Amino acid sequence: MSENNSRNEVPITGIDVDLSNYIHVFSACLGKMIAIQNAMSELVVKNRNWNIDFSRGVIAFGDDEYPVQFLGSESNSSNTWLWGWENVNNFPDELIGMARYTKEIGKQWDLQPLTVAEFDLNDAFNGHNLSIIACGLSKNYVYYRCPHANGAAFVALTGVDEKVFAPVTAPAFASITTQCIQQFPVDHRIFTECFLTWNGTAYEWVDNNIIAHFEQDLCIEFEKIEDFIRISSIKSVTG
Repeated sequence: MSENNSRNEVPITGIDVDLSNYIHVFSACLGKMIAIQNAMSELVVKNRNWNIDFSRGVIAFGDDEYPVQFLGSESNSSNTWLWGWENVNNFPDELIGMARYTKEIGKQWDLQPLTVAEFDLNDAFNGHNLSIIACGLSKNYVYYRCPHANGAAFVALTGVDEKVFAPVTAPAFASITTQCIQQFPVDHRIFTECFLTWNGTAYEWVDNNIIAHFEQDLCIEFEKIEDFIRISSIKSVTG
């Protein structure tokens, strides 16, 4: 059985994750960050226009301002991602501290996508996915994509409503899980265990299934297809 009352940094301790494997680390961060980003959209952005002021280190949605960290940028002309720690914009150190922290984690784990300054964009390596990892490995951060004529800047926000980081219900968990395994290349087991643990939801393995103890238990069934273990169904446990 696993249980974790802290819903800040992505929970990796005690879960079988290869920290040098990009897909493993991305899978560990994804459920947490999709839940957080969904809540951010509802509670912080609220369909309001945004404005960013890098000289002050803040982003505004309507009249509400939040401190930001510059994570990196996508370029339309070169179709590349560039990490903020390369600092071609000569930002002050306090604006790129989180990007540098992410690089240090990449060095410790030998996780190259976090330590190579620039590379081509594709479905696996892009601003959204890399921001999911950067924020997923830190405490109480959300991210926002700021498009401009030449591409997009990705920033991490702090100081948002604590409700953004609240645990999700069983229906929301099932919905996010279904969305993620359909949309992203993930390790289904790592995704599920890390998402449940971050959510503070106790669970246990019963044969090839995970029983997650929400207000009403969920059964997440797995099947093995060749060397790939995937979720085959998610359903409420009755009786």
